[in-house]
Amino acid sequence: MTPNTPMTPNTSATQRTSRARGPRRRFRAALVVLAATALTVAGCGLVSSSGTFTTGSLADGAKPLEGAKLTVTSKSFTEGVLLGKITASYLSSAGAKVTDLTGAPGSASSRQAQLNGDADILWEYTGTGWVTYHNQTETIADPTLLWEKVRDIEKSTNNLVWLPPSNFNDTYAFAASGPTAQRLKVTSLSEVAKLPVADRTFCVDDEFFSRSDGFLPMLKKYGIPYGTPDGVPAANVTRMDAGVIYTSTAKSAPCNFGEVYTTDGRVKNLDLTVLTDDRKFFLPYSGTAVVRSSIIKEYPQLAPLIANISKRLTDDLMQDLNGRVDIDGQDPADVAWDWLKSTGLVK
Repeated sequence: MTPNTPMTPNTSATQRTSRARGPRRRFRAALVVLAATALTVAGCGLVSSSGTFTTGSLADGAKPLEGAKLTVTSKSFTEGVLLGKITASYLSSAGAKVTDLTGAPGSASSRQAQLNGDADILWEYTGTGWVTYHNQTETIADPTLLWEKVRDIEKSTNNLVWLPPSNFNDTYAFAASGPTAQRLKVTSLSEVAKLPVADRTFCVDDEFFSRSDGFLPMLKKYGIPYGTPDGVPAANVTRMDAGVIYTSTAKSAPCNFGEVYTTDGRVKNLDLTVLTDDRKFFLPYSGTAVVRSSIIKEYPQLAPLIANISKRLTDDLMQDLNGRVDIDGQDPADVAWDWLKSTGLVK
């Protein structure tokens, strides 16, 4: 196996990165990936975070993409970069000449690059497509139905192909520490609603608190309205920075239940118990590879190759991979390649 560009010393530093999901902006501490010559795409000004990934060969030695030229992009938050690196490494190992434009700053630049034809493959989220890109307000709880609707809109309006979604859903949730979940005997939000008022304590960030599809309507959905003595009194809610919520939830102070993202590495690292959204309030954000239609027509073998990746991705796996970058400080390109090897997809 060989990297696609010369490896340079790791110049890592902690930085804040963000992802827009609907009106939401998510922040996560992320590692700056390997320094390399920046690649710029004319027209949209898209710049690669590193341009480096590892390549080898498929497990069976086949080269189904030999001669193909593909550009893979991603957004700049950890999970997006990981998915981009996995895809770049795998498709390169399948014989394609891959240009790596992962880690595009912000969420708009990678999307615009694909719309402009400057990038071919981008991992997206069904909830983002539905709310952010097409301004839909209906909450569709069924992940497959939501994907079908987004797939159809995107094909007709943008000529983009949303391939079948993966098995992970990076959406909002509430979690408790393991001991607290056991002590209160809760596994779902409906069970939280049945707790004594004194136990219904929450940590949320300001943006989630004020969202039209956030904390207050969620409480209403579960029959525990905010600001009432028998619901969730204002004193039971602590508003804090999103990054602090995880450690506060792990300590069960000042709250029993904290707002989290379902694939965040800190969920597993801090041994948090994610509560089931049994009334299906939160919109699914299923990870989905999006490919330009002309590329799929030219290389129809792309769909089954990407499916080899997609069908293996779960919430638990993404927590692990994200944690290896955000918590353990590993490079996304290395994490991506190690995972591909562990599945037996590459050698």
